Order: sequence, then C-alpha cells, then structure tokens
Amino acid sequence: MSEVLLSLCGVHKSYGATRALRGVDLELRAGEVLALVGENGAGKSTLVKMLTGVVPMDEGAIQLKGQPQRFTNAQDSQAAGILAVHQETVMFEELSVAENIFVGRHLMRGPFVHWAAMNAQAQTVLDDIGARFTATTLVKDLSLAERHLVEIARALSQKALVVILDEPTAALSQAEIRDFYGIVRKLRDQGVGVIFITHKFDEIFAVADRYLVLRDGAAVGTGAIADATEQELVRLMAGREIDQIYPHIHATPGDEVLTVKNLSHPTEFQGLHFSLRRGEILGFYGLVGSGRSEAMLAIMGLNPQASGDFTVLGQKLDAKRPGDAIAAGIAYVPEERQRQGGILSFSVQDNISLAGLSRFATGPWLSAIKESALCQRMTERLHIKTASPHTLLSGLSGGNQQKVVIAKWLGLDPKIVILDEPTKGIDVGAKQAVYQLIAEMVKEGLAVILVSSELPEVTHLAHRVIVMRRGLQVAEFAGEAIQAEAIVAAASGLDGSSEHALAAMGAHA
Repeated sequence: MSEVLLSLCGVHKSYGATRALRGVDLELRAGEVLALVGENGAGKSTLVKMLTGVVPMDEGAIQLKGQPQRFTNAQDSQAAGILAVHQETVMFEELSVAENIFVGRHLMRGPFVHWAAMNAQAQTVLDDIGARFTATTLVKDLSLAERHLVEIARALSQKALVVILDEPTAALSQAEIRDFYGIVRKLRDQGVGVIFITHKFDEIFAVADRYLVLRDGAAVGTGAIADATEQELVRLMAGREIDQIYPHIHATPGDEVLTVKNLSHPTEFQGLHFSLRRGEILGFYGLVGSGRSEAMLAIMGLNPQASGDFTVLGQKLDAKRPGDAIAAGIAYVPEERQRQGGILSFSVQDNISLAGLSRFATGPWLSAIKESALCQRMTERLHIKTASPHTLLSGLSGGNQQKVVIAKWLGLDPKIVILDEPTKGIDVGAKQAVYQLIAEMVKEGLAVILVSSELPEVTHLAHRVIVMRRGLQVAEFAGEAIQAEAIVAAASGLDGSSEHALAAMGAHA
C-alpha cells in the first residue's frame, strides 16, 4: 500500500455560529484519486480553503508526509506541496504559457530571466501531461480545457504532492472531459495525490479510487469506489434515496402550444421538426456539439442565421429578436446562469424583475412596491434562500441563483418554458428543488422543453425525448420507450440513426 501523503484528524472550522466543518477526518495516499462529494454547504469549499491556506482551521491536525502542518497563507500551502485547480481559471492572458507556469518564480540567470531554460522546463511538463500546445503559446489563444492543463502543469512544475481539482470539468465539452480524465490518471500514475471535487457521478466512477462524503460539515461516509453505488452516494450526501430525488410527473398533455418545422442553420443544425403540448415535458438529449442549445437560441430569436416556421398557440411567430418570443409567451433559462441568466452584481429583486420592467413602469419611473411584491411572491413560491431581497445574486448558492433566474421568467406568466441544462453545477439537494419546480410548472399547465446532458434527468422527467446528433434530429422516444441505453445509442450513432437521417436528408435534397 502506498504511503499516506495527506491526513486530517478532527478538523473543525466555524464562522460565527455556523459550523462549517465538524471533526472531519481525511486520508489521501500517493497515487490515489479521492472524490470529495457533498451538497452545496456541506463543507467542501471550506475544506479546500483550509488546505490551501486561505482560512485557518480552528482545531484539529493536518499532516503532510507525516509532518505536522499549519498553513497561515496560500504561500505556506504551496510551499508544502498542495495546489488547487479551480473551475474558474485566473491567468495572465497576454503572457505565454511558460510565464504563467512560472509566475512569481521565474528562472533567472544573473539579473535576467532565463527564457530558454524556463520555456524548456515548461515544455517538458506540458509534454508529460500530453498538452497539444507549446510553452510559448499565449494563454489568450487557449481553450478553457487547455487553461486547466496550464494550471496542472504549474502544479507539477512545483513538484506538488497533492493536487485539488475543484469542479474542473463544469464548462468542458464531452471530448475535453475525456481528455481531462486521462490527465487525472497521469497525475495518479506519477504518484500525486488528487482530491477531485465534482457534482457529476459519472466522473466520480470514471476516475476516483475512493470517496469521502461530507454532509452539514461532517464526514458521513468513506470507502472504495469499486464497492460504492450511485444510490449509496446520493443517500449519504442528501440523507435520502435516489428515487426520492425525481418527482413522478403524470403525463397529461393538452392542446398543442408550439410547432416547429424545418428549423435549420447553415452550420449548426438542419431540418428539425417537433411539437409541444400544454402540460408536457419534451426532453432534448445529445452530446456536446449536437446543436441542442443552438436550436433553442433560434426559437428565442437569438440565432439570426437560423430559419424555420414557428407556431405558438395557433399564431405564426416570426422570432427576429428575443422580445418577439417573450411576447408570444416563451421563456428561456440559458445554460450559463452566471453569464447569461443573471447579473451577479445585481440584487435578487433586481434580477427577478429584470425581464418584465415594463410591467412596473409608470412613465419613466419604476414602481418599487410592485417590484418588491413580485420578488416576495416568487421568493416564497420557489423557496429561494436569501437573507434579503437586496442581497446580491453573487451571494447566493448555485442552486438559489438558478431559482432566481427561473423566477425572473415565471414572473412573466409564460406558456412555454425552455430550460437549458437547468441543474448544471448544482448539488443533489438543489437539483431536487429544481425538479420539483418543473413538476409544479407542468401541473399548472405550462409546457416545458428540457435540454440536458444528464441522462437520468431526461429519462426520469421527460414525457418524450428527442435525440440530436451532429445537428440532426435522429430519434424520438416516448413513454416506456424512454430507455437510457437506446438514447445513448442514438446520440452516439451506435444504432445507425444519424446515418439514416443524413441519407434521408440527402435524398430529400
């Protein structure tokens, strides 16, 4: 058995009356990937901040290779051999990869930077992790996935013993995620101890060796991934079974509220045909790059090169801009809630009222009373946890941010709601709240389009599922035919459906 690199014993951390960590024990061995899982607020972020020297622990013991440690700042932690790669990379975009790898510790030859040696050492590390770019490439020219590689190269160049990967795949494509798995395995093979934090169960089972589950600041379960199941991890994280996460939504479709015919784009999708009924959830599934989100943007008038025929509630819709779709009764919750869905520097109330400001206007003035009433109504309806309606959106958890974005649209009383990856980056408990909200929408007669890359969401929630591959609508499943294996086969082309669709379109042309 490999040596213990990092151990925590009885670690506590409180913020005033809030106990963020309560006697947490952790053990990480060389050449091991430990999945650190738990809902938002479980204590994961506090544990990472403590290990990286951002916040001190109140009591307990930390040992690194058997030596006691007490980090007072980030420099102490890095010097000891602990580095973190976060979801949001912070880098100097106008500098080269090598400069970012050696930032703050440039290799010197006398009074001058030893560029040749620095570039060569950086290139060696990049080659070791299989990077496809050079040390002299400017960071601004790299993709998000490639920037994560630079962060990992920085850690390896400092001979890191422990690398913390904090939601590193949240904004990566499926292909980039597969490549990232390979990098994690290389770190493990080199004897590095990896703490992997993610909300995605498929990632946990793909790369982790062991797991540690936190709930309410305490460690509630640990063990080998080979002996674990998704149901067991969900129960440990949330204190409830996986079957309780997804509400049963009765299929009671009513009148047709949306028809889409021949929705096409020169490069992203072609020939989409589908309809949507009141009280129905229509799922859209496909791998990244299949054209799902781009098609939804077209319906909302946000994809100007797209063409097609739309009918909403029996009326023809010519969606040239978002206002046309909104006026027709369509709401759109985008995939990137922090960049497209909400404004982090605005308050909860401002975000909720943002989509319907004209409803609160009297001449050039807005009615604060009407805004406040809407905010209170939506906060209560969606059970948004916020200290005040004037709290900044950035101060809320990911799940509550998502509820605010949804509340913004429900305040307009739409007839159709498009939800694009509505549970991206939020924990199991927050997901359950969003699923319950979807169930309530359907019960009230709204029609929902659910775009998701998470198979359990579409298989448990959708009444019908349309599968897209390479911009084509390749399959549709309904009722008991909605099976994970069939959906994956269609999305990946294993059933030959995309080839049949391509041939049909070619014959039609």
